[in-house]
Amino acid sequence: MKTLRNLLLLTVFMLVGVALAFYFRPQPVEQRIALGEQLGGDFTLESSQGPLKLEDFRGKVVLFFIGYASCPDICPTALSVASQGLHNLSPDEQKEVAGIFMSVDPKRDTPERLEKFAAYFHPNFHGATADRTTIDQVVKQYGAFYRMVDMEESAMGYAVDHSSRLYLINREGKLSKALMHAMAPDELTAEIRNLL
Repeated sequence: MKTLRNLLLLTVFMLVGVALAFYFRPQPVEQRIALGEQLGGDFTLESSQGPLKLEDFRGKVVLFFIGYASCPDICPTALSVASQGLHNLSPDEQKEVAGIFMSVDPKRDTPERLEKFAAYFHPNFHGATADRTTIDQVVKQYGAFYRMVDMEESAMGYAVDHSSRLYLINREGKLSKALMHAMAPDELTAEIRNLL
């Protein structure tokens, strides 16, 4: 009887724990935006040309992505989709769109390396990074996440686990949408045109 009571108590505690974990889990960025949470906002990063400020792109639609240049799959996929989405626009429309790729790995990603990396995908894309405090602030502002993962058996030494959203920022500098990194380029083109 005592064992049954202990099992029952253990089950109750486990259920309460699961319920609390479910209740306090982070909401997806899309839900947070839909519920009116104020995500996004201005930031200043370091590029090969000096300070890169979001406010310098007022009047343009901005595609913002958080990642790192050594990323094996998510970042190249997202930047390829963004590039194809831009190439679907007319030349005049393309002039009204800019891309910013922010690296959360400043140890390996210099501003010069990032500029070449981003421009490889599209000439309108800019690569930049910052000090750890600034990176953490921007990641928090946009409801993103990242963490360093040790890879002792790898020549790289570590990888970065990070969120995989493409943030669409309107002409006024406000976060409009957070899109999946592997969406169809035609869908991205339509989303951009909605903001032009």
